[in-house]
Amino acid sequence: MPESVGVRQAQAQRTRGAVMEAAAAVFVDQGVQAPVRDIAERAGVGVGTVYRNFPTRADLVTAVYRHQIDACAALAPRLLEESASPFTALTRWADAFVDFLVTKHGLGAALGSGDPGLENLHTLMLDTLVPACATLLDACAATGELRPGATAYTLMRAIGNLCITGPDYDRADARRMVALLLTGCRGTA
Repeated sequence: MPESVGVRQAQAQRTRGAVMEAAAAVFVDQGVQAPVRDIAERAGVGVGTVYRNFPTRADLVTAVYRHQIDACAALAPRLLEESASPFTALTRWADAFVDFLVTKHGLGAALGSGDPGLENLHTLMLDTLVPACATLLDACAATGELRPGATAYTLMRAIGNLCITGPDYDRADARRMVALLLTGCRGTA
């Protein structure tokens, strides 16, 4: 008896998800220029399966980062609901944003590579994450937990600059510096 279309589609979605999850992990370890065979091996599939799902490296990089950007954006309203205060939600979201940024080895170079498949990734990040951050900042401002004048774009750029890691500056250092930045933005409430 042949497999139903629904079963095949579900398996295809699981395979695609496994490839994206493996790619995300390999990108953290090796950067976005990691060999596709390493991604395939980690996903437990053949190289052809990776290319069948993502015909170009840019397609794979974009899909992985789009998924991660969407997850980071979706975190903002959830944290506002779960947290004791809007500033706590902002702090927790900033920690997640730091984690997102410091694991993007080679993404900056890839974005500047001229690859037309990657040219919209930076815009996607801004269009998705700036409004999420703005929601948190607005909630903080409404409760007096944030000094006036902070904008989402400026705060995210500052966080991004603090997340440029190197041999003597790692994720923990970036988190500490971002915590200091947020403390400086805190209002008097």
